[in-house]
Amino acid sequence: MNDIRSRLFALSEESYRNFNKKLCPDAGRELLGIRIPKLRKLAGEILKEDWNAFLNDGGEQYHEEIILKGFVIGGAKLPLEEKLPLIQNFIPKIDSWSISDTFCPSLKIKPKDLAPVWEFILPYAGSDREFDVRFAVIMMLDYYITDEYAPKVLHQLDAIRHDGYYVKMAVAWAIAELGVKYNDMTLEYLKGENHLDKFTYNKALQKMRESFRIDQGQKEELKRMKRI
Repeated sequence: MNDIRSRLFALSEESYRNFNKKLCPDAGRELLGIRIPKLRKLAGEILKEDWNAFLNDGGEQYHEEIILKGFVIGGAKLPLEEKLPLIQNFIPKIDSWSISDTFCPSLKIKPKDLAPVWEFILPYAGSDREFDVRFAVIMMLDYYITDEYAPKVLHQLDAIRHDGYYVKMAVAWAIAELGVKYNDMTLEYLKGENHLDKFTYNKALQKMRESFRIDQGQKEELKRMKRI
């Protein structure tokens, strides 16, 4: 770990660390200030070394060390049945939106694995832990806004009852993406008896209005739908 940590220190930038402190106020560990492309590159180098030792070393003092481990898991060439335990062990370490939101897309779930991964993430959507739930929602957002899964995603999002800010923002973001791609279905849901709290509902409308893929007439309709 000492060698990898020294490599991390060499990549850190004080100005970027100060910027990241404002961007990631929820970070549970100290930030070094390393840009994501540099972390991805370092993960690629580690994957050519003893990456299992890195994942199991327990040295997780810094925010970027967790992101780096997430990238290594994502890049490891393993069958799903071997990768899922690594993901399961990683999820409790997620303590920031930036960790969940970089980890999920790095997993690059293959179409043939969507069904078992869906079953894997569902329990996390009902967790009491804020970033467990955000992990599940971001996975839905990244991989399951599809013809087959969109109705299931909407049903699962509506069932979430966590009051965490980062959960509500993720749910609103996912609903907005559904609204852009599956407009009729999502509008019917939003106009019906949904179970969204006012903040999440209004934030979803706002994110839809901010999309370039929504025409001006519908933006006006969404504006009128706001809950007061």
